[in-house]
Amino acid sequence: MAVVNIHQAKTQLSRLLVQVEAGDEVVIARNGEPIARLVRFRVRGKRRFGALRGSIEVDESFFDPLPEAELASWER
Repeated sequence: MAVVNIHQAKTQLSRLLVQVEAGDEVVIARNGEPIARLVRFRVRGKRRFGALRGSIEVDESFFDPLPEAELASWER
């Protein structure tokens, strides 16, 4: 894991991105204090509706109306 300061990150962004593409992680620091992390972006697969069907159960009480106190706490 490489640690670079903000100036280095600005002037060497292309080189740092090549490192990230290769699987490395780059931390950008200000005055030695880490503030950001560059990591490779991973595309997630498309979600499939119903993928958990049969593996979880929801009790019928889940669909009951919420108590007034609970509803009030959501409206703050």
